[in-house]
Amino acid sequence: MKQRILFFMCLLISVFTEAQVKQPLPDNWRLALERKDGKQVVFQLLRGNENGKMVLYVINAAERIKITDVKIAGDSMFFTMPAFESSFRVKLQGNGNMKGIYLKGTSGNTQYWPLSGYANIPDRFSPVYGEAKNNISGKWDVSITRANGSKRKAVAVFEQNGNKLTGSFLTPSADYRYLDGIVTGDSLFLSAFDGDNVHLFEAKISDANTISGGIFYNGYIAKETWTAQKNNSVALPEIDDPTRLREGASKLDFTFNNLQGVPVSINDEKYKNKVVVIQLMGSWCANCLDETKFLSGYYKRNRSKGVEIIALAYELTTDAARSQKSLAKFQKLFDVQYPMLITGVTAGDENKTEKTLPQLTPIRSFPTTIFIDKKGNVREVHTNFYGPASGEYYIASKNKFYETVDRLLNE
Repeated sequence: MKQRILFFMCLLISVFTEAQVKQPLPDNWRLALERKDGKQVVFQLLRGNENGKMVLYVINAAERIKITDVKIAGDSMFFTMPAFESSFRVKLQGNGNMKGIYLKGTSGNTQYWPLSGYANIPDRFSPVYGEAKNNISGKWDVSITRANGSKRKAVAVFEQNGNKLTGSFLTPSADYRYLDGIVTGDSLFLSAFDGDNVHLFEAKISDANTISGGIFYNGYIAKETWTAQKNNSVALPEIDDPTRLREGASKLDFTFNNLQGVPVSINDEKYKNKVVVIQLMGSWCANCLDETKFLSGYYKRNRSKGVEIIALAYELTTDAARSQKSLAKFQKLFDVQYPMLITGVTAGDENKTEKTLPQLTPIRSFPTTIFIDKKGNVREVHTNFYGPASGEYYIASKNKFYETVDRLLNE
C-alpha cells in the first residue's frame, strides 16, 4: 500500500509540474477511473457556465450533479464533488484530454485512482457490437454471487430505448441509484459515479428473458457475479432481521453535539408533544444523500404541523473535525434546517447500536428511519429508502413515510 501511495504522489507531482499550455476547454469528457485490478469505470463530465463562472456536471442517466468548486491553474484543474470526500486533480493535455488522480476518503487510507479523460466524446459507451439484439426493459429477478460464493437477491429495473439503457438495482435496504449505459449486440454495460458509488455492470443477454455471465465491479476492489431472469411481478426480498425496538423498551434516550458543537437531546423541550423522525445516516452514504434531500424538503413544508427531524450521523472515523466538515457539505447542499448530530461512533463499529441507541436491536443499514409519536414512544422503524432512480419504489417509499407521519400527527 505504501508503495502504491508513493507511486501516486510521484504521479501527481509529474502531472502538475509539466509545462503549462493555455488552451480552450472541451465541452465534455468521457472520464475513466481505473480500479486496483485495472478495470475502468466510465462516466460523463460536462462543462457549463453559471454567472460567468465555470461549473462541471457529472451525468448519470437523469441525474446531473453540479460541481461548483472548480479551480484552474495553467493547464491543471482541481475539482471537488459537492458531497462526500471526493475530489479530482487533473492535467489538461494539448488535445483537451485529461490525466490525473481521483481521491476518495475512506475509513482507512485515502484511495488514489488513476483517471483518464477523453475530450468531446459525448457517449458513455460505444456500440462496439452494433444494434441491440433484444430489448430488456422491465423488471428482473437478480441473483448476485459474492466472492465467497454466497448469494443475495436483488431486483433490477431497466428502461431501454434502442441502444440506450438506464435503470437501477434494488436490494432489501437500498438502490444502486442512477445507472447509465448501453445494450450493444448481446451485451449490456451500465455504470455510475456520484462521489460515493463507483459501479460497473457487464453481462450477456442470452435472450429477451435471460441475462447471464454478469460481473458487478463495485468500488476500488470488490467484484461479484450476477445473473437475472425477466419477471415483471418480482417482489423485493425482505431485509434479514430488520432493526426494531428491543423488548421492554419504548423510548429513545440520546444527546449528541450538532455541527456547531452544541448538545441536542431527544428529551429537549423542542421535541415534547411532537412527532419526531430520527434519520440514521452518514455523509459517506449516497442513499442517505437521496433521503436527506427528500427529508429536507419535507421538513421545510411541514414543520409547522408539529413534526421534527433529527439526523444522527455515523461517520467513517471518530475524527470530529473531519465528520463536521463532511456533514456540513450535506447541510449546505440541501439547505438542511433540522439538526444533524455527530454520534462520534463509526458506521463500521460493530457495537454502534449499543453505544448510541441501546434501546434498538442492531442497526443493519443506512439510512434507517425511526418514527416517534407525540408521547415519545418509538412506533415504527423503516430500514430502507429507495431514491428517485428507483421509479415506482421511490414513490412507494415517500408514500410510506407520508402515511406514517400523518397517522402519528392525527393521533
